[in-house]
Amino acid sequence: MQTFEFEGRTTEEAIEQASRELNIPAEELEIDILEPGSAGIFGLVGGKKAKIKVTTEAQITPHEETETIEANHAESEPVETDSPDETELAFAKEVLENILSRIPVETTVHSQRVNGNIALNIRGDKSGLLIGRKGKTLDALQYIVNKIANKASEKKVRVVVDSEDYRKRQEESLVEMARDMGEKAKKTQKPVATDLLNPHERRIVHLALKPDEALNTKSKGDGLLKKVLIIPKK
Repeated sequence: MQTFEFEGRTTEEAIEQASRELNIPAEELEIDILEPGSAGIFGLVGGKKAKIKVTTEAQITPHEETETIEANHAESEPVETDSPDETELAFAKEVLENILSRIPVETTVHSQRVNGNIALNIRGDKSGLLIGRKGKTLDALQYIVNKIANKASEKKVRVVVDSEDYRKRQEESLVEMARDMGEKAKKTQKPVATDLLNPHERRIVHLALKPDEALNTKSKGDGLLKKVLIIPKK
């Protein structure tokens, strides 16, 4: 095991810095928040830097090439988690409600178990504002609720935070885009590349095209955001 410390204006920025410096996708890292900083959840105010400690089992040094690691992870099955019980479901819901109570937007949180995960859906007339640009605010909420819920639980749980079915719509859009680009690659017999995507988005693309035996996919780029190359087999 190796540990490293990183700083940023926000926790999210520190995580991006860690991923970029270590050349490891964020989902491959075990992250502990040492100092959340004064920027709070959304990184809008404050001047105190956030500090995180990153632990990874991969015995590497910063800037080592890890493209193969990420590609393998992208096509692997989701990490198994124990099915959450009613107490864990209620606790995760309460955590998110407490966070949202500090935001001047009237919302309600609906919770349920979906495929062994805790699914929290934010509803309200202006709940769409909580999605943020490209879902970044929603991702920040989900990250923090997961950290708190797992610290309080004796078993591994996964919390998915959504608003206005954003994640479902995003996944459907990415799958459709991936398939369209896959058809283009097969028709032209030339590789095509997506726009820059985060690790979760890239995983959706990889999985959407995995069943197509006429195509290969590969992530390309540095840092947290990378493109996915869709390559026709000769």
